[in-house]
Amino acid sequence: MPNHDEQMNRRREKREALRKRQQAQARRLRLTAFAAVLVLAACGGLIWYLTKGTQEPEVQTQAAVEQTTAPTETEAPDPRIQKDPLTTIHIRAAGDLNITDSVISSGVSVGGYDFGTVFKDVSALLSDADLTVMNFEGNTYGEPYGTASSSAPNKILEDLRGCGVDLLQMANSCSINNGLNGLSATLQSIRAAGIEPVGAYANQTELNTGKGYTIAEAQGIKVAFVAFTKGMGGRGLPAGSEGLVNVLYEDYDSEYQKINTKGIETILKNVQAEEPDLVVALVHWGSEYNEDISSSQESIISLMQKRGVDVILGTHPHTLQPIVYDPVKGTLVAYSLGDFFGDANRAATNYSIILDLEITKDATTGNTKVTDYSYFPIYTVTETESADQKRRVVRIDKALEAYDGNYLDKVTQTCQESMVYALTRIEERLVMQTEEDKK
Repeated sequence: MPNHDEQMNRRREKREALRKRQQAQARRLRLTAFAAVLVLAACGGLIWYLTKGTQEPEVQTQAAVEQTTAPTETEAPDPRIQKDPLTTIHIRAAGDLNITDSVISSGVSVGGYDFGTVFKDVSALLSDADLTVMNFEGNTYGEPYGTASSSAPNKILEDLRGCGVDLLQMANSCSINNGLNGLSATLQSIRAAGIEPVGAYANQTELNTGKGYTIAEAQGIKVAFVAFTKGMGGRGLPAGSEGLVNVLYEDYDSEYQKINTKGIETILKNVQAEEPDLVVALVHWGSEYNEDISSSQESIISLMQKRGVDVILGTHPHTLQPIVYDPVKGTLVAYSLGDFFGDANRAATNYSIILDLEITKDATTGNTKVTDYSYFPIYTVTETESADQKRRVVRIDKALEAYDGNYLDKVTQTCQESMVYALTRIEERLVMQTEEDKK
């Protein structure tokens, strides 16, 4: 594969440095203008002093007035450095990172674990954004690691942060796979890695402080993130710990029929009290390996949008589902982003996307909305599909370039053909079908 490891961890620092240079340039322009005023004033004063003996009194008075008013006139803003009323940021989102035996094995390294190489080929996509989020479907609760426990080493979190991930959805099927102790340990590890968890809390005190949401800020745009899950693998929260994981349904441990309207509205009311510019909801919903979208999902969308949610990002089905974008309202719903990285052993789970959202705030109107979106197709290469027999997640376009360029670590021909097919299926899956299309 081509080398795309460009020290992605420093990209945000570079963007911040650029903004600082622009601010410094603006200050220099202002100082230059001010210095010019001082020089003109000094020259005028010298001329007046040298010629005052020959000038008429009224002329001297007029000169004094001009000197007095000139600095005031030049204090008007320089149109060349007026602030752009539009501020644009980019939020990137990936789907499920599933903690399984094969995922753990992919990070095995000499003396421990290294998942940086597993994510290397998509690290540029993850880090080259103002905010990056994905769903972490697992815990970090010590050994044994893998499918049975859904537990992973902390190194996976450190490497995700190294790739630029800022927030992890923790309201999902695996939130309490290892009980509340597992949840608490995972949240602690996520924060220790420099990432913010969304949608789950270790205890009641933490919940009362967090109020069900997480605030992030980028370039002066205040973004509120909320996360909810359909359920937790059929498990219920122990008595006294209700609310530690945000849920979409009151019957979250059984039928998934009764929408948790009061709970959702309470959290979104708390969010609106913060007066965010944008609200993003991360929802773990739908059915695994099923393309159907339920009526309750549509009801949840309506409920959330009426309560101020601008973006809804879905996970859990493990396969891609449609994206619906309203350019007038500036809202977007991605029903399912598929699997970011996992076993990839079932149909359509070996490919997905990293979604890029363009968010624009208009300082003149105060409005903030989604002004565009795009996506990057990605693919989970399995051990049998690569020359080095390493499982990893790659950008499809770059992997195909590597194949055409005959790179040493290129994928197999079978994998190349699968990727070409995936590109077509991705476009088809992201389009919402009408009832007529389904017939």
